[in-house]
Amino acid sequence: MTPERPKVGIVGTGRMGANIAMRLAEVGYPVVALYDVNPTAAEAAAAQIGGAEAVSSLARVTQLADVVLTVVSDDAAMYAIFAPGGDSLLSDARGKIFVNCATVSPKVHVDVERLAEERGAASLEACMASSIPQARNGTLYLMVGGRREAFEQVRPMLERMSASVKYIGGAGKAAQVKALVNMVMNVNTAGLAEGLGLGDALGLDLDMLREVFSQTGANSRVLETDGADMQHREHDVYFSATHAAKDCAIALALAAEADLELPLARATYEQYAEMKKLGLGELDKSGVSELTFKSRHARRAAHA
Repeated sequence: MTPERPKVGIVGTGRMGANIAMRLAEVGYPVVALYDVNPTAAEAAAAQIGGAEAVSSLARVTQLADVVLTVVSDDAAMYAIFAPGGDSLLSDARGKIFVNCATVSPKVHVDVERLAEERGAASLEACMASSIPQARNGTLYLMVGGRREAFEQVRPMLERMSASVKYIGGAGKAAQVKALVNMVMNVNTAGLAEGLGLGDALGLDLDMLREVFSQTGANSRVLETDGADMQHREHDVYFSATHAAKDCAIALALAAEADLELPLARATYEQYAEMKKLGLGELDKSGVSELTFKSRHARRAAHA
């Protein structure tokens, strides 16, 4: 593998994966293989990247690339692409490095590292605490777990993808930190939604309320990123409610392993689970504010 410019394959060419691919190509990395369970997505991304092949098998990604980045949906999808048999990224994987960017359970990363090393390959988790614009602009915040030597091999590439790269520790450790990041973010999001919802019910000016929040202890990064969207009920998807529910469940599973009860995290999970039940799971996580508005309107209707 050429240390500075390895050939790159991407598995999962949705919004994040496609934008990472375009960023790497833009800064001079040869993106040679793109794969998605939806072939149209891989073909659309390949059309924008010179030299990239939209491939029809996982094995072909590993064959063409030195480094394979994966951005898949959940634990089951990760186990599927790293299956011990059949079409798999593990086919002829000796010497390859897998960089797994999806938010999945920490144990999955531990298992994938073991499977990769059994085939003479290396595996890292590069958990992303950013969204689509940052993927495209190369300003992601990355938390990395896995073997330090594997991290150092791909560090130059990760630095071109990000504004900051933080090495956390062994396999699964970065995923634990990412689970906590998303847990706190989602709790803050649900709290802000209820604060703005109550302000609206009291007849307060929400522009004023958001400005006051920003200057007091109610301030948060979530206020900056999601506050206006909640107020104006604009929920273009950067991080879906379905993903928020999944990530809350990961944190709750870790808490159960540690014999801890996390009532705020559980209540937040229940909010996002309710969004999915109501058919709102594909809204952005800021759409949790819709539960407050819907509850208020339902109560008004009941008293009419």
